[in-house]
Amino acid sequence: MSPTPAKSGRPAYDPRRLREIFDLRAAAFDEVAFLPREIAQRMRERLEYIKVAPTRVLDAACGTGADLPGLRERFADASVLGVDISSAMLARATLAETADSEAGAGWRRFLPATLSKAFGARGPQLAQADFAALPFAAGAFELLWSNLALHWHARPDLVFPEWQRVLKVNGLLMFSTFGPDTLRELSGAYRDAEASLGIAPRPHTIDFVDMHDLGDMLVESGFEIPVMDQEVLTITYRSPESLLNDVRRWGAYPFERAGGADIDGRALRDALHKALDGRRREDGTIPLTFEVIYGHAWKAVPRMTPEGHGIVRLEDIGRGSRKDR
Repeated sequence: MSPTPAKSGRPAYDPRRLREIFDLRAAAFDEVAFLPREIAQRMRERLEYIKVAPTRVLDAACGTGADLPGLRERFADASVLGVDISSAMLARATLAETADSEAGAGWRRFLPATLSKAFGARGPQLAQADFAALPFAAGAFELLWSNLALHWHARPDLVFPEWQRVLKVNGLLMFSTFGPDTLRELSGAYRDAEASLGIAPRPHTIDFVDMHDLGDMLVESGFEIPVMDQEVLTITYRSPESLLNDVRRWGAYPFERAGGADIDGRALRDALHKALDGRRREDGTIPLTFEVIYGHAWKAVPRMTPEGHGIVRLEDIGRGSRKDR
């Protein structure tokens, strides 16, 4: 059964709050974008093993647009569209795209039209939209790409049907997200700090969804042949301050007050720093774990009409009565 916010401890999904978080962090986000850039590269490596030739590609929650050039290069004949809920993130994506276009304009004008298109002269388009309520017609895309965004929604089981809706039949969904072991050192340090002060524990980071639950949600949402895998990455820091600064710039504190001010008092902050110091490894660094989940699946051929009538494909007729020979 799909988890609910009440059962999982995840905060309810609030698009306005999410927009505020990333509007506030857009200016500094590129300083910590090394992690999503690395994950995007690993997603592209996985994509090399998949045969797909889309004409319309959607990057759901594209942020500052870092993945768009790679998608445009990989699918030179496709129209690439990026959407994000944050206008500030999209503004930075627009600046980056404008700079890229101006840098390439000098030599691209000498190319034949076919080569100019192959080198991405068409460029990606950008739009502000909530990835859980996309403003597109059903079947608008052959490929939906989403890099490290899904964990921001409290109910992935509600996001997958929307992504399935905007994909064409046999269209490909490819995404990455964080799993339950993500930020485990930080979560543990918070628990230790709160216990040392005798105060009741409360959530400080997102309660991430398990890989196997996500696979089940894909099937329930009308996808087939889901392929899921995960890996654990560790980033190390020299000080609690540098660790916490990166986490804040990633926007991984959805429980902060409006305006981005940390709700922790000085005593808890000091206890948290002490707890993080206590987690130093032999080399003196403080580790921070990220469980990265990768998934891809295909939009299944529908088995029912919108009116509720069953659909039987010609190639399926007689399969149930055939015997092995």
